[in-house]
Amino acid sequence: MTSEETPITSKMELREELKALLRRAYENEVDVEGGFACRNGAEHPDWDVVVTEVKKNGHPE
Repeated sequence: MTSEETPITSKMELREELKALLRRAYENEVDVEGGFACRNGAEHPDWDVVVTEVKKNGHPE
């Protein structure tokens, strides 16, 4: 974490950070769909993240 980052302390904050990250990537033409292995060394767990685009249902967020 850099000095400019604020700690994430809830699932809601995590969701908002993920949403912002995915939007930034999409706006910069990064293909965000697929699987991402997140290897974190011995001090943190590893995660496997899968991103799938879903069809909008017509309702606003």
